[in-house]
Amino acid sequence: MLVKTYGSAVYGVEAITITVEVNVSSGKFTSIVGLADNAVKESLERMESAIKTNGYHFPRTKVVVNLAPADIRKSGTAFDLPIAIGTLAASDQFENADKLSDYVIMGELSLDGAIRPIKGALPIAIQARKENFKGLILPKQNAREAAMVNNLKVYGVEHITDVINFFIDENCLQPTIVNTREEFAHAQSDYEIDFCDVKGQENIKRALEIAAAGGHNAILIGPPGAGKTMLAKRLPTILPPLTLQEALETTKIHSVAGKLPENATLISKRPFRSPHHTISDAGLVGGGGIPQPGEISLAHNGVLFLDELPEFKRTVLEVMRQPMEERKIIISRAKVALEFPASFMLIASMNPCPCGFYSHPEKECTCPPGAVQKYLNKISGPLLDRIDLHVEVTPVAFSELSSNDRSEKSESIRERVIKAMDRQSERYKDNPGVYCNAQMSSKMLKEICVITQAGSNLLKVAMEKLNLSARAYDRILKVSKTIADLAGSDDIKVEHLAEAIQYRSLDREGWAG
Repeated sequence: MLVKTYGSAVYGVEAITITVEVNVSSGKFTSIVGLADNAVKESLERMESAIKTNGYHFPRTKVVVNLAPADIRKSGTAFDLPIAIGTLAASDQFENADKLSDYVIMGELSLDGAIRPIKGALPIAIQARKENFKGLILPKQNAREAAMVNNLKVYGVEHITDVINFFIDENCLQPTIVNTREEFAHAQSDYEIDFCDVKGQENIKRALEIAAAGGHNAILIGPPGAGKTMLAKRLPTILPPLTLQEALETTKIHSVAGKLPENATLISKRPFRSPHHTISDAGLVGGGGIPQPGEISLAHNGVLFLDELPEFKRTVLEVMRQPMEERKIIISRAKVALEFPASFMLIASMNPCPCGFYSHPEKECTCPPGAVQKYLNKISGPLLDRIDLHVEVTPVAFSELSSNDRSEKSESIRERVIKAMDRQSERYKDNPGVYCNAQMSSKMLKEICVITQAGSNLLKVAMEKLNLSARAYDRILKVSKTIADLAGSDDIKVEHLAEAIQYRSLDREGWAG
């Protein structure tokens, strides 16, 4: 007897519906065809044990399982459940097998029939709704994630017998219901950290406010213990809240990567990813036989923080250049090319030298001659060209550390950032793909960043006196436009340019001596 059930395979951040055809006929041997990998083929052993343990029998005749379309590679253990249900139906072990065509079924089986969670529940649910399936049956741990998709009944199950009983009597299971908008709105501003916890460092907070308001990448340069990491971790608290569409995009990526916690729904806060400096190229941009998202995609719509930037391998840093420009990453293989979104803010930190105390007000640098410049040269010019703000972080004085004064809260800073970004949204509404000042092209720069004669004279003097490199010119104009937006000004004033000029430390010739 031939029976069809339906599963789903995830490629990139999208899902493809897979028809699981099970044919039980006379003969011997059991086989799975349709470009299945080892994890799928091993499902036969898990499935046989789960079926026998729960009082059913595994057919001792010929069983052929075909996963269609047969030219797409299938991987993972999530096909265990649809294959097992198809086998039981094909061998006439439960009634109402005709209902199988109404549902997508996914889940990994344990030997006793318990169902384990899977990856990519959200894109699977979106695809199931798109193809007008009546419902989705999947592990209970993934049910709330999939239930964010409306107009689709989602049933969370814990055991294979729950699925069998459901097809006998659909009323034995209740669909999972999630009020997505209510939960999303409630958790959006629930941060455990805040800028008001940081003593001193007002100039660094100001620089991060500018970075957040204009979508600028930034690098923090300072000695150990100055607070670089602590400040960077608080950056998401001043970024505008995620929109529902952004949250959905971000959740899909984390779902595919298996990074969502059990019983999770939408990601409500902007991601903050901080990979270790030993990370590989594939770990950062994504990869694998069937490519999985890397850290830059997991930071989509949020912040990617690279601590101790010069310690990262040169090749790892160079692969970021294209994603930073195009805000997406395309991973190509012989048979497939997948696109992952990668629209993130890069925040990096570094010591000014190997020992960490170059330019320290109190401690003496112990590095040999030339070591400082060699250390800084680990960061390539093209990568540095994509970082708008170079911020020098100095140690906090004891008087500020011991002060009981409270700094400005993240909520207040966020309000200013939102107002500045609203001005940019209005300005770039006719420019698709441009959402903030950091994304301006050279042509747009000439039209939008118009400066007065006084401002031009100031910039000329700064370029000459500080020996700023040519790449600093455009960056200063972009940052000064963001400062003007924060001030509510339509024009770039001299004071806006003056503040922007100080954020180009690494472009000063001879900065490292």
